[in-house]
Amino acid sequence: MNSPLASSPAAPRPTPPRVIAVVGATAAGKSDLGVALARELGGEVVNTDSMQLYRGMDIGTAKLTVAERQGIPHHLLDVWDVTVAASVAEYQRMAREVVDALLAQGRTPVLVGGSGLYVRAAIDELEFPGTDPAVRARLEQELEQHGPGPLHDRLAALDPPAAAAILSGNGRRIVRALEVVEITGKPFTANLPGHESVYDAVQIGVRVPRPELDRRIALRVDLMWEAGLLDEVERLAGQGLREGRTASRALGYQQALGQLAGECGEQEAREETVRATKRFARRQESWFRRDPRIHWLEHQGRPGDQDELLRGALDLVAAHG
Repeated sequence: MNSPLASSPAAPRPTPPRVIAVVGATAAGKSDLGVALARELGGEVVNTDSMQLYRGMDIGTAKLTVAERQGIPHHLLDVWDVTVAASVAEYQRMAREVVDALLAQGRTPVLVGGSGLYVRAAIDELEFPGTDPAVRARLEQELEQHGPGPLHDRLAALDPPAAAAILSGNGRRIVRALEVVEITGKPFTANLPGHESVYDAVQIGVRVPRPELDRRIALRVDLMWEAGLLDEVERLAGQGLREGRTASRALGYQQALGQLAGECGEQEAREETVRATKRFARRQESWFRRDPRIHWLEHQGRPGDQDELLRGALDLVAAHG
C-alpha cells in the first residue's frame, strides 16, 4: 500500500462542497487520497467500489485495512455475503442514506471507488428500469447454454457503447443490459441520463501514466497472491463464492477459483489476473473520460507525488466552494 498522504499544516482549510467523489482506474491511488481528503475536511469515506461491498473479499479488492483507514470511518464496506447478486439500485438506496446522514451531521461524504455506474448511482439523477422475470430467465438460460460471447455480440449490435463498457465475460451485466434493451425498447446506455447531480458535488479523477499504472497493477497482483489471496478465496468458497453470480466473477477471485479447481497453475492465474485488470483499468478510464464534470489530477508515482496530489485535490475543493 502507498504511504499515508500528508498535507502542509499551514494550508488553510477550505470550505468543502457538499459531496466529494474520488474516481479513476484501479491502482491509481484513490483510496489513500480519499482518506487524506476526509481527514483534512472533517469527512468520512463512502465506498463506491462494487466488489468492496462483499464481506470477506479483502485482499483481492485491495480493501484498506483498519490501520490504513487512519481512524476515518468507512461506509458500505462488507455489506453483502458473496452469494448475493449485486444490485446497483439497492446500492443507490444505501449510498443515499449514508450520504444524507453524513450531510445532516455536518460531515463531508468522500465517495471513493472506480465503479463508474455506482458513483453515478450515488450522486446523479439516475433511475433504474425494472426487471421482467420472464425476459431475465430466458436470457440467463441462453447464457447458461451458450456462454457470454454470443450475448455480448448481440449487445454490441444493439448498443455498441454498452458493449464497450461491459467486459465480454461478464454474463450477469450483459444479461441485464439486454434485458433493459428488450423491456424499454431503447439502448441500455439511453437509460443513463445527462450529467445531473442530486448533490452539490465535486468529482476528482486520479490519473497515472499508462506504463506506471500497468506496473502498479502487476505489482498489486503479485502482492495479492503473496498476502494470501488463495487462502482467502478458499475460505470464501466454503461460504458459497462459486455460486455467487457477481462475486465469483471479480478480478483475481475468478482466476484463483480456477487455480483451486486445478484448471490452471499459479503463474497462469496471476498472469491472467494482470491482463484482465489492465483491460478493466482501460474501460474505467474510458467511462470516466466521458464525464465532463471530473477534474483530473495526474501524478507519476514519484516520491512526493502523493503530497502534491492532495494539495491539488484541496485546491479543486477550494475552487469549487
